[in-house]
Amino acid sequence: MKKVLIANRGEIAVRIIRACRDHGLQSVAVYADPDMDAVFVKLADEAYGLDGSRPAETYLDIDKLIAVAKRSGADAVHPGYGFLSERAEFARAVQDAGLIWIGPDPHVIEALGDKVEARRIAKSVGAPLVAGSDGPVETAEEVIAFAEKHGLPVAIKAAHGGGGRGLKVAWKMEEIAELYESAVREAKAAFGRGECFLERFLDRPRHIEAQVIADKHGNVLVVGTRDCSLQRRNQKLVEEAPAPSLPTLNAMKSTMPPSEICAAAGYSGAGTVEFLLGVDGTISFLEVNTRLQVEHPVTEETTGIDLVIEQFRIADGLPLRITETPPPRGHSIEFRINAEDPGRGFLPTPGTITRFDAPSGPGIRLDSGVVSGSTVPGTFDSLMAKLIVTGATREQALSRARRALREFKIEGIATVLPFHRAAMESRDFTGEDGFKVHTRWIETDFADRLEAEARPEPVSDTSLIRTHVEIDGKRHALGIPAALLAGLGGLSSSTTPPASATKTDDSASITAPISGTLQAFKVENGADVAAGDLIAVMEAMKMETQVIAARAGKIRFKADAGSYLEAGAEIARFEPEAGAGGAV
Repeated sequence: MKKVLIANRGEIAVRIIRACRDHGLQSVAVYADPDMDAVFVKLADEAYGLDGSRPAETYLDIDKLIAVAKRSGADAVHPGYGFLSERAEFARAVQDAGLIWIGPDPHVIEALGDKVEARRIAKSVGAPLVAGSDGPVETAEEVIAFAEKHGLPVAIKAAHGGGGRGLKVAWKMEEIAELYESAVREAKAAFGRGECFLERFLDRPRHIEAQVIADKHGNVLVVGTRDCSLQRRNQKLVEEAPAPSLPTLNAMKSTMPPSEICAAAGYSGAGTVEFLLGVDGTISFLEVNTRLQVEHPVTEETTGIDLVIEQFRIADGLPLRITETPPPRGHSIEFRINAEDPGRGFLPTPGTITRFDAPSGPGIRLDSGVVSGSTVPGTFDSLMAKLIVTGATREQALSRARRALREFKIEGIATVLPFHRAAMESRDFTGEDGFKVHTRWIETDFADRLEAEARPEPVSDTSLIRTHVEIDGKRHALGIPAALLAGLGGLSSSTTPPASATKTDDSASITAPISGTLQAFKVENGADVAAGDLIAVMEAMKMETQVIAARAGKIRFKADAGSYLEAGAEIARFEPEAGAGGAV
């Protein structure tokens, strides 16, 4: 292995580029149009455009990625996490092209990526399981039948993904149909496949992980545990290692055998076995993530193992360098720095960062994909950076975390930093009365009312205008930022700019809660709606947001389904009541 194509973007692409440098490898970046000026593109040894703006036409396009790998002379591909990282067909395409796939073999991804098959493998080695469907379900009626048999709540989960995308939890029968449709849409947007299966959802559980590394010689090793219970919308916000207030790792291994699950599947590479721990001590296998995790740095900090370099070594056929689980050295906590507004229910906030002043000092590590001046597009994930804080003890890590979070300054867009600061003052998290955080703690127990941030300015046009030029008799493709040409008063884009609508503050107006795509209306134009009714669904940063009626009345659409709207733009209006004056 000499040159690695990184089939990803953002902070994980930066992380892999740096590991390539440390390991003496060359790196090749690929980028969508909005990422042309991103940090990872500038850091890589080479970078190639993917000619598109959205995931389906860029980071999810297997043919384009393989073509760039061949064109650049790369001999290996690292998928990062998300996108195609858990798609067996991508791993197979990489290998069929004669390239090294940095991850488990395609048939292993297929087996463990199919959450139903993963449950079967886990059951075969004695792992505990909650009730689940025998395979993917095809209709909301099947979800209702499962709930009637096993009870609520029910988790509707993407069968071929992870990271909280395509995961919805139904607490009421009447919301099942809409949540099933939403889970399928999110799964398709994030992973390109919409199949979903069902599980009985444990209420108030902790989310525990075991980090596994395995070589191609049959050696499988658990290197540590993590707690990832602090979540919103079933996606993690804070992770730490080792998992606090747990039995010893040896005791956990006997109850929840992560290495046996991976060995039974023929696993190789870095992977994670996840399970839920109920308040009554019930443990249930959740899934195996056949890739590097977002939260891998806390394990690196507490074990001294560079997991990305271990991935390189394993892919090269080398055996593991360690044969026993290393004792944890201190405690580490990771804070995901997302472009979301916690004062508005963690709504995504794409925009341009005007200030990015990161903390430093003892015990501080920052994995970032952005700097001051970076644009955070609305078409990709909201994760911008990760702050990792390590101390000799959990108490020292918490103290350093408070200091680092106070120092961290980001302006221009809303971020989750205010939530992180508040969480570090919560007794439930700090553990004076025991560690009490669970996966729905934010929705049920988090008492702080955080102020909404100022809405960011609209994202400037990040598209590229493509043409061709001739240099020394040879035709070359040329991509020019549309915003640059607009500033120069030059050519205009041949594509239609994102749709927008006039912002309004009057009470009859129904406005976009986020900047994003108006996916679909859920009522007919001119329909009578009641307060609390679902009117429309918007999508931004691979997450869906519902638009709910604040009051009763008859509505008229003011925007088109499929259009891109800025936050605050008008989607629909309530018609005046009979006898009331004023124009609609």
